[in-house]
Amino acid sequence: MTVFRFLRCLAPVLLVLVVSGPAWAADPSIVTSIRLTGASDGDRVVIEMDGAAEPNMLVLKKPYRLAVDLDDTLSAAALPPAKGAHFVRAIKQGLVGTDRYRLLLELKGPVRPDVELKRDGGRTVLTLSLAKGKDADFKVAAKARDVSPVSQARSASQDPFVVVIDPGHGGIDRGATGKNETEEKAVNLAIGLKLRDALSAYPNLKVIMTRDDDTFIPLNERAAIARRAKAGLFVSLHADSIRYKDLRGATVYTLSEKASDGLARELAESENSADRFAGAEWDQDAPEIHDILVDLVRQETEGFSEHFALSLVGELKSGGVSLINNPKRSAGFRVLRAPDVPSVLVEMGYLSNEEEEKLLTSPDWQKKVATILARAIEAFSRHRSIFDQRSAN
Repeated sequence: MTVFRFLRCLAPVLLVLVVSGPAWAADPSIVTSIRLTGASDGDRVVIEMDGAAEPNMLVLKKPYRLAVDLDDTLSAAALPPAKGAHFVRAIKQGLVGTDRYRLLLELKGPVRPDVELKRDGGRTVLTLSLAKGKDADFKVAAKARDVSPVSQARSASQDPFVVVIDPGHGGIDRGATGKNETEEKAVNLAIGLKLRDALSAYPNLKVIMTRDDDTFIPLNERAAIARRAKAGLFVSLHADSIRYKDLRGATVYTLSEKASDGLARELAESENSADRFAGAEWDQDAPEIHDILVDLVRQETEGFSEHFALSLVGELKSGGVSLINNPKRSAGFRVLRAPDVPSVLVEMGYLSNEEEEKLLTSPDWQKKVATILARAIEAFSRHRSIFDQRSAN
């Protein structure tokens, strides 16, 4: 047995953080060595791996931290001490989900980071160089510089923006039911399919549906679909019932641990109960990861979620769709808990209101809402592209 094959067998035992959830990739990459050295011109971190790697870097200030993320990767490497480093105060590793490894550097101050990637014969070497810098220098490039003998890296600008559309409920879970026996799961799917069609007009977008038929999917799996697709946006579609029969209008929700109001709390409790239909194998929450490892990406994700939610509210209003008072709200919806995918839940209306039930089942109204949603999603994809380009410069 080769040493690398041995490490593949041993790696799950040596993980710093053990989590439960979906299975790893059939053949994950293995971090076999991590070295940290200090020199007169700065610090250098060398990460050697058995397998492929496409690193993503994140930075966070106050305190200064830098992370290198690697998808479908396990670690069998011991961490080096930070003694002798100029800028690195401490170094940690762990998982931020069931399929993403993170190496986290706690820094003494701002640096100018640079990362090189070299592939050779199934092995990958990442070299992270940290030079003296100011706050303005503390940013990361969109991708690592590939210094392999023959670079096969694909330009990030060629990659489509992935949006995951999630028609809520399905299968045994009918969701809400209107006075005229309209089932929410059918409304959500009908508008979801129309939204998919509307988004097909934009060549820069790739659409993935959590369901495109009458299928039950647990809440955690819906979010996991978005994470596996490395989605840039997750949109969950709903049309609930509420005890206030006169209440009507659309609402856009983002994730928060504390509900913004009583209505948001009631809806979150109702939506989170959907997994009562799931089997025992789905009776688990997403893994809880140590805050210091997840804060980096979660803060950025929440910011993007808020940006899209506010933009969507504006698009719905200008498009003539009725909104409830304070149409941007938040609560602890489980389906929005992917820490690295901007996510919103859209209540398109309430089946508990008889007039709104008629709208929700109208093909013309459904197409109108889908068109507005598609326009907002495409605008967000362009905003995200501009943000990424500025971050790289």
